[in-house]
Amino acid sequence: MSETPANMTLEQTAELAGAIRAEVGKAVVGMDMVVDHLLIALIAHGHVLMEGPPGTAKTFLAQCFAHATGMEFGRIQFTPDLLPGDILGSNLFNFQTSQFTLTRGPIFRELLLADEINRTPPKTQAALLEAMQERRVTLDGETHSLSDNFMVVATQNPIENQGVYPLPEAQLDRFAFKLLVPYPSAEEETRIVKRFGERSGPQGPTDFGIAHVASTASISAAQAAVKEVTLSDDVVNYCVALVRATRDSADIASGASPRAAVILANAARARAALEGRAYVIPDDVKALATACLRHRLLLSPAAEIEGKQVEDLVAGLIEQTEAPR
Repeated sequence: MSETPANMTLEQTAELAGAIRAEVGKAVVGMDMVVDHLLIALIAHGHVLMEGPPGTAKTFLAQCFAHATGMEFGRIQFTPDLLPGDILGSNLFNFQTSQFTLTRGPIFRELLLADEINRTPPKTQAALLEAMQERRVTLDGETHSLSDNFMVVATQNPIENQGVYPLPEAQLDRFAFKLLVPYPSAEEETRIVKRFGERSGPQGPTDFGIAHVASTASISAAQAAVKEVTLSDDVVNYCVALVRATRDSADIASGASPRAAVILANAARARAALEGRAYVIPDDVKALATACLRHRLLLSPAAEIEGKQVEDLVAGLIEQTEAPR
């Protein structure tokens, strides 16, 4: 780059995003939209919840994304017997120094993969709340800061309902997006088999030639470049109108919070920046609304009986809400 990372332009931000997409695409097939949302969440200081059946490369995608962005990667396999200390760490007594020393848990990473997050009890799930909202951890009354780029990518399996603990609304609201990872198309699945079938043993990002095309400094610079993106009052009002519409729908028992409107606006700015655009358009909001709202809405009993889907209701609210020109 001709400029230092601290002075990254919107054009350079878009180029960086393109480079990350290209690296992840060396290994991951057919998940372009998911990768785009991960990029937007990263630039907007958000977290992502991915839901999909087993074997759809959710974990592998997170590993490749972390490797391409140059972020320090940590993974926690959530299980029913997992304790908060297994995530946060603990203060252990050092007999040589006669002092307590902090043993940091896996949460002290830049990108934390919370694998099968709904398999652990609420007490352990709640250990992530402070970290996700304030990017810090409190242990024994002492506060420890996390990276400014700290990001949680959580996964869950929608098929099994035994031995799982659904995430409470307070924690779901901390995720910028909930992304649905479906089975690939026949053409994509053929490409996957050809790409992976020739290999044996464990396969990681480096096996596919994925390189570090970003760094902590360049990610921070891209996040700073978002400040150059103009968010007009009309678009702000549009975000607010969409979120408020979720509270007025008879099919929705509990609508989205003001936090949802803030996240939607910030994500729309990040999307514009990643496209090299210095202003937000209504299409930015429309493109992100479903992923931003689907996990924040509770259907009414009548809507559940009728078999209505949250995604269809959000699409209807987008059509009904007048967008600025």
